[in-house]
Amino acid sequence: MVRYVYDFAEGGRDMAESLGGKGANLAEMTRLGLPVPSGFTVTTEACRAFLATGAEPEGMTEEIARHLSGLEAAAGRSLGQRDDPLLLSVRSGARFSMPGMMETVLDIGLNDDTVQGLAKASGSERFAWDSYRRLVQMFGSTVMGVDPALFEEAIGLLREARDAPDDVHLDASDLAWLVDTYKRLILDETGRHFPQSPAEQLRLAVLAVFRSWNSERARVYRRREHIPDDLGTAVTVQCMVFGNLGPDSGSGVAFTRDPATGRPGLYGDYLADAQGEDVVAGIRNTVPLADLERLNPAAYRQLRNHMQTLERHYRDLCDIEFTIERGRLWMLQTRVGKRTAEAAFAIAAELAEEGLITPDEALARVSGEGLARLMFPRFDSAATGTALAHGIPASPGAAVGAVVFDSAEAVRRAAAGERVVLVRQETTPDDLPGMLAAQAVLTSRGGKTSHAAVVARGLGRVCVCGAEQLAVNTEARRFTAPDGTVVEEGTVVSVDGSSGAVYAGAVPLVASAAMRYLETGEQSDGVVAAVARALEQADSVRRLEVRANADTPEDAARARRFGAQGIGLCRTEHMFLGERRKLVEDMILARTDADRDRALAALLPLQRDDFTGILAAMDGLPVTIRLLDPPLHEFLPDRTELAVRVGAAEARGEQPDAYDTELLTAVNRMHEQNPMLGLRGVRLGLLVPGLVAMQVRAIAEAVVARTRAGGAPKAEIMVPLVGAVEELRFAREEVERVLGEVAEESGIPLACPVGTMIELPRAALTAGRIAAEARFFSLGTNDLTQTTWGFSRDDVEAAFFSAYLDRGVFAASPFETIDREGVGRLVRIAVDEGRAARPDLEIGVCGEHGGDPESVHFFHEAGLDYVSCSPFRVPVARLEAGRAALPQTTGVSDSR
Repeated sequence: MVRYVYDFAEGGRDMAESLGGKGANLAEMTRLGLPVPSGFTVTTEACRAFLATGAEPEGMTEEIARHLSGLEAAAGRSLGQRDDPLLLSVRSGARFSMPGMMETVLDIGLNDDTVQGLAKASGSERFAWDSYRRLVQMFGSTVMGVDPALFEEAIGLLREARDAPDDVHLDASDLAWLVDTYKRLILDETGRHFPQSPAEQLRLAVLAVFRSWNSERARVYRRREHIPDDLGTAVTVQCMVFGNLGPDSGSGVAFTRDPATGRPGLYGDYLADAQGEDVVAGIRNTVPLADLERLNPAAYRQLRNHMQTLERHYRDLCDIEFTIERGRLWMLQTRVGKRTAEAAFAIAAELAEEGLITPDEALARVSGEGLARLMFPRFDSAATGTALAHGIPASPGAAVGAVVFDSAEAVRRAAAGERVVLVRQETTPDDLPGMLAAQAVLTSRGGKTSHAAVVARGLGRVCVCGAEQLAVNTEARRFTAPDGTVVEEGTVVSVDGSSGAVYAGAVPLVASAAMRYLETGEQSDGVVAAVARALEQADSVRRLEVRANADTPEDAARARRFGAQGIGLCRTEHMFLGERRKLVEDMILARTDADRDRALAALLPLQRDDFTGILAAMDGLPVTIRLLDPPLHEFLPDRTELAVRVGAAEARGEQPDAYDTELLTAVNRMHEQNPMLGLRGVRLGLLVPGLVAMQVRAIAEAVVARTRAGGAPKAEIMVPLVGAVEELRFAREEVERVLGEVAEESGIPLACPVGTMIELPRAALTAGRIAAEARFFSLGTNDLTQTTWGFSRDDVEAAFFSAYLDRGVFAASPFETIDREGVGRLVRIAVDEGRAARPDLEIGVCGEHGGDPESVHFFHEAGLDYVSCSPFRVPVARLEAGRAALPQTTGVSDSR
């Protein structure tokens, strides 16, 4: 038979799955001999059974009754007895901490009779009626569903009538009147009386806590924290102790280290003559915990000793709640405390230095998400003011600059030393120079995987996308905020890529010491030293290599400083923009083979120089170069703009510009309804003569140049968007033909492996056949996610992702964190079947997921050889690759 109730003396912290975090830790403190009020825990299994059927599980009521009898015997008092009654607290306690999300009811057992006995036993009539008032108020809102605001209104009117600044100044008669008022309010609102039976109070309170697991706020919190919905909550039932019995009593919250900085010491707040909820609610000013040493030296010494015991036992920062009842200290709760990213790194490093945890455990207690927060500059939160608008936080950090509305202006102002923010409705590849020049990118369209977002993350630029409240007018060079504020070009704004907020004016920035360390090696403080130790440990244990997505020598050099072990994705399309765009247009508009060959020949030395610089920056490390991927129309002017120019000239009776007309004809000829599924990737290489040959020759000649210069270039050639093995075979034959030509011309052997991106479901499902023609696979999880889900990633995030997330369709955007069940299954198929056909097949990932902490763990489990991500995510990926390699038994304390 399932057991539903455990006394504190029967459990321990290893039973958190059944007893919840609170119940397990209370049991653990009891086992340690700390002064814990007696009690028992109703398990999460009971909660799940109740929520599944709507009825109390068989046997639970009897088990509670038996444990209550034991509690009464140990206390020498009974629930409901008239003189000196036993009173109970009923609290929630899920496996993972969900502070304030579920319900609590205190002072169970008080009624119109026992309140008199409590007054007599305590010697304080006011205390007794205050406790009864708290019970009726909590029970009425939590258990009986009365709007809490009605209780607050009643007590507020009473305070006003008595000219009392707070509840403490209400006397016993005031509180007795308030109890009667509350009971009438409950009857009026529910048609039911407040229950006078203590046993019924206890039963209903336990069930109310169970129900609170499915409250809206609890559901929202779980979605945000990625806590499963099917865990349920335990319920702790505990003898009440009182901090509101006079000046020698009080309640407080304490931390064994500073949760903001990680510094050792006793931190917290204390409030004399108060219950715990008074400390949390902030209805009275607390004093620092250190003041307790003066107020009650004996209790302070005890508390300090108990805190040291708990930190050494849990080997982590502990968050503690306590009450002092007439000079006697009681420990009411402990848990591994929440902390900032700075504190997480500092505490892990210090505990490892003290020998309390191993280096692997220290690594397990920090996270890539925390490291990312440390890397980006941030605004001073005290100086932000009211936001002009909010969008999707696409690339974290904080930036200040003058608004500009096109790439050329961004470049011009930046060259003159001005910091700028590029504002567009949406960006295109042609905006890259402006994005490079800008401190931040702000768009009114798009989501976290839009062009602006993906490129900004790769560049380490702050980015807010999809700020639909902004009316962006690029022609008039201004945008209008929802409140009517018009922001003209040149106006300074501040963009917060972590929250998605945009502010008028320059908000002060707080510099990132972690970024300075990664760029220069400077360890300016203890937190940075802790980051350095964590990364060193991660590098020593990880199996996954970490490479970078980089398209320029500068990006490659930065990635190498950040610890990248090569380039997993070098996109060649970015090399065709700017001044070179005219050469691409010439290639597209070529009417003869000779014209096309001339355009390609002009591009060849430019591409060769690009590759030479990147290979030099990554000398000795692999550089995977992707052949041209996007549709050619992306390198031509906008179709609508061309049509307007040509049409306007015709409307004026003028002859349209011949070049515009020729371009418009080409754009119309190449127009596709869904270009991202059209003529792109390997299809371009097969259908545009000379394109692949030019790019491969540029790569080969760059390898030759670097070899002659004494370097050790390791170029790899990647064919994109392959869906059938025949496509790759044709492309590989062309690649190898050109490599052979350059090797013969130069006299230098060329070993450039040829592989492909697996970014279509068909490619994943036929990976065994494709592996016969490929030396390596690179999983393009951006397009693989898009084509698996049937999502247009530039549209869906803004259109309905927020609704999907709110309704729990998925816990996180599949473009941010790998979809393990769908896309992840395709990944595993590609890995398993590819390696079955070619055991030495190297497999990596170069999509945005390569820098996502949770996804890195999946790629480790799936058996990939490396992940590749933007240079600024390389440290994050290094850290998470190390954490993914840790044994499952490595002690990780949960501070969610």
